[in-house]
Amino acid sequence: MIPWLDANSPFPDVSEALSTDAPGLLAAGADLSPARLLAAYQRGIFPWFSEGQPILWWSTDPRMVLRTADFKISESLRKTLKKVAREPERWQVRFDSAFEQVMRACAAPRRDGPGTWISEDIIAGYSGLHRQGYAHSSELWLDGELVGGAYGVSIGTMFYGESMFARVSDGSKVALAYLVHFLRQHGVALIDCQQETGHLASLGARPIPRKDFIAHLQKCIVMPQIRDWYPTAPFPAR
Repeated sequence: MIPWLDANSPFPDVSEALSTDAPGLLAAGADLSPARLLAAYQRGIFPWFSEGQPILWWSTDPRMVLRTADFKISESLRKTLKKVAREPERWQVRFDSAFEQVMRACAAPRRDGPGTWISEDIIAGYSGLHRQGYAHSSELWLDGELVGGAYGVSIGTMFYGESMFARVSDGSKVALAYLVHFLRQHGVALIDCQQETGHLASLGARPIPRKDFIAHLQKCIVMPQIRDWYPTAPFPAR
């Protein structure tokens, strides 16, 4: 059995997460307030649950991570990045100009399936983190319309990737490329990807032991916050 959290309950140690049945499941309950979300991320814990379920808290082992130095640029993405750089009158990359809009686009039904787990409560919680300066979006705009994006949580020099979306080919990857380059410039070595997927692996992510992930984030979350979020041209576009 996993513990049930009320409003004042602390998180269990991540070592108590299940190893069978639902590997990585740590606890259920509590809320999605900015304070609770910050407490979770500072401990290597994240929420993930479906509509109709209680809030479920996870700490997976191994943990999927993307080292910013290992981000892979496919030939297709390289061409798209060059096009974005070449046509600034049509294409723009922005940070934090439409955070909630990015979240809602990530929550929308996909061509190959239903909508994601991103509920109204999730949107409210992370929008609260955004207002406090801990959650950020990277956005690709084409002719004034939002066509791709990614969002996540930033604490010190630790970045936790949450979700991406694309309405044009490579839209999410362009937003991610600019974000990765920005994070590298600000001393962020590793992006938390939470769970292992083939798509993330194709971008250069790989699993590492949870204990190594926790040791890394403990060093990063005590560093000063990144304050000025403004995209600069990523190296592949040059």
